[in-house]
Amino acid sequence: MRQGVIVAGGGLAGCEAAWQLAERGVAVTLLEMRPARPTPAHKTGWLAELVCSNSLKSNDPGSASGLLKEELRRARSLVLRVADQCAVPGGAALTVDRERFAQGVTEAIAGHSMIELRREELNEVPLGSLALIATGPLTSDSLAASLQRLTGADHLAFYDAISPIVDAETLRLERMFPASRYGKGGNDYLNCPMSEEEYRAFYQALLNAQAVEPHEFEQAQFFEACLPVEELARRGFDTLRFGPMKPVGLVDPHSGRRPYAVVQLRAEDLRSSSYNLVGFQNHLKFAEQKQILRMIPGLEEAEFLRFGQIHRNTYINAPRLLAADLSLRTAPGIHIAGQLSGVEGYVECIATGWLAGLALAAQARGESFLPPPRTTALGSLAHYVTHADPAHYQPANMAFDLLPPITPAASPWTRDRRARREAQCRRALEGLTGWLTTVPAVGELRLATKGSALSCRRQTETDSRQLATDH
Repeated sequence: MRQGVIVAGGGLAGCEAAWQLAERGVAVTLLEMRPARPTPAHKTGWLAELVCSNSLKSNDPGSASGLLKEELRRARSLVLRVADQCAVPGGAALTVDRERFAQGVTEAIAGHSMIELRREELNEVPLGSLALIATGPLTSDSLAASLQRLTGADHLAFYDAISPIVDAETLRLERMFPASRYGKGGNDYLNCPMSEEEYRAFYQALLNAQAVEPHEFEQAQFFEACLPVEELARRGFDTLRFGPMKPVGLVDPHSGRRPYAVVQLRAEDLRSSSYNLVGFQNHLKFAEQKQILRMIPGLEEAEFLRFGQIHRNTYINAPRLLAADLSLRTAPGIHIAGQLSGVEGYVECIATGWLAGLALAAQARGESFLPPPRTTALGSLAHYVTHADPAHYQPANMAFDLLPPITPAASPWTRDRRARREAQCRRALEGLTGWLTTVPAVGELRLATKGSALSCRRQTETDSRQLATDH
């Protein structure tokens, strides 16, 4: 007997999960509070509305984002299929007509005979039911409070401070030195020493840098314990030197003296080929970050796998709370996906929704579920979310350093980054192909199987007019 599933949240993750469940014969109740209750970010009542950019990043199959999209296409993702159908010129990126995209996803969901779409809010985690919570960074206060009661107040974040991550292979190690302050804990950090002259130039660049304009719903609410570096710089010339750039307890072996200031890099857990700039969360434009951070000794040629960010973002401490199938360890019937699970990016949200949908379908049938292989982008993303260091967990985009490295590392061709990444992509797609043969097959994607596309469009237009009236 198949048990029905509740999906809370009609964003990218929730819609993908609902579709995967429905295509496997599992009845779904999809709850989306808009337009009955609008948010400060959304403008329409359509499902899968893209709030920020209309770009789903690179379509290049040799990029990490392109690999993740290709895996989702092969895994019959609804949302990727609609995105491809609504694509507009965008260079190497998959860029979509956001209105056609949202309409297309809404029509598919509303037209599926196994999905009941309800325009209402979920206020409490539905313990005792099979459910997916995919309500995103603007999760309502009542549901967030319910999640806090279930998981513990310390395991739910409401503001996201992300430090930049650099590719280890692009660092100039000869300008750095490995050490921990006062020799405690081993040589766990790479230290980038600065002279007074270098520090003055860096400090002035931070003061002159352009910040990202915040959305109306995320006005600057910085925490004193986690301030952006540009905000610290505004508080005075020496503030950074007494904060994230303090040189105390460190001696540069090249000079035999303590540096004037220092930037510390910490190896990313599960990201052995990348480093995090400790304490360098910031709210600067990406181009500004790239230019300024390359002023740090050793980072002159650094390639950034992720830039720093600070923004409104509700998410859980997934490595501490979630099992491999994205279910809560303390409540196995409740799954978490999308930004609420701690992933960044449209395609990453789709991916976790797809994973949660398959896991819930297996649970509804009373079967076990094993995620895709670690060698795949889908498997590596799920592995990061559920196995990263809980003490330093930060939301992540898909990147090659989440994938296991190609071995043997001593082979000359593996030192060529392009060749290595091509090999990682081939291995990932081969692994996914084999894994998909173990997953119960579904029929071809069906669009608008209940009612006409026109009737669905009229309903979404009615929702949008109601939303405009509410505003």
